[in-house]
Amino acid sequence: MVLYLPDDALEAMDIAPAAIADAIEAALMEKAEGHLHVSPKAAILPGEGRYMMSTLAVGGVTVVKQVTVSPDNPQKGLPAINGAIMVLDAETGLLRALMGANWITAHRTAALSAVAARRLADPDASTIAFVGCGVQAHSHLRAFREMFPLKKVIAVGRSQSTVDTFLQHAVAQGFEAIQAAPEDALGEADLIVTSITLNYDTTPFLDARWLKPTAFAAITDLCIPWVDASMEAFGTVVVDDLEQERTAEKPMLNSEMIAGDLTGLVTDDIGTPPLGRPAAFAFRGIALGDYAAAALALKIAKETGAGQRIG
Repeated sequence: MVLYLPDDALEAMDIAPAAIADAIEAALMEKAEGHLHVSPKAAILPGEGRYMMSTLAVGGVTVVKQVTVSPDNPQKGLPAINGAIMVLDAETGLLRALMGANWITAHRTAALSAVAARRLADPDASTIAFVGCGVQAHSHLRAFREMFPLKKVIAVGRSQSTVDTFLQHAVAQGFEAIQAAPEDALGEADLIVTSITLNYDTTPFLDARWLKPTAFAAITDLCIPWVDASMEAFGTVVVDDLEQERTAEKPMLNSEMIAGDLTGLVTDDIGTPPLGRPAAFAFRGIALGDYAAAALALKIAKETGAGQRIG
């Protein structure tokens, strides 16, 4: 029998962001110890703004994910990101579970940011800015509100309807919420999350020199909206995986700026961040994050009886 967990079933399980972050940290330790094996993300940009990517990780189980970013989907009433995840027995290769990829992609991304923020962000952060107000803004707000004494949300976005929806969501949760220009948002925020649509034709419009010295930025969009020349303003930049970044066809940023990756951050192989300069976590998304979130979801589903058995 194969367990089927579509996105709505995963959403109904209401897995806490901190639990996903903890699972990712445990997986990072497994990787450091040689018990978890991951491959760099494979990506194809076939044109028309579409972005296809796949990840593969093998530990206690094998997890394979494929997702497609289709920027025209919202006009068709569809999510911009769609895909599927297979969980297989690591010994026999037999399929154990089939999952929707949207919920896991959204929440493992926020959990990856949370792992970095636990070590690089100001624990007293009270203001958070979002550049891009879609799925990742919602999932990051859910994760970060559990971690920091947040009071104010600032939104920056091109789609006024998306910005308005996000601001209404923030207000409904008790936050002061405003819309602002990019320079004003970055200048005020303690935490910044950028998650614009992945399109290399975008003209960079964010300058790291606008940031407060104690700011932390979670950059989920390959650094596309950031002005290259300004990135030296960051005192510490961590990526999700050094090997993946080194083999990428188009690097996110100058390799000399990278202090290390998430594994090094969790295992304390990266030195103390310099005082008086902002920090950043810039990432593509790694197979390990999908692995940890999918394995956790499968464990909880078995314990609670969630999902549907098929086969």
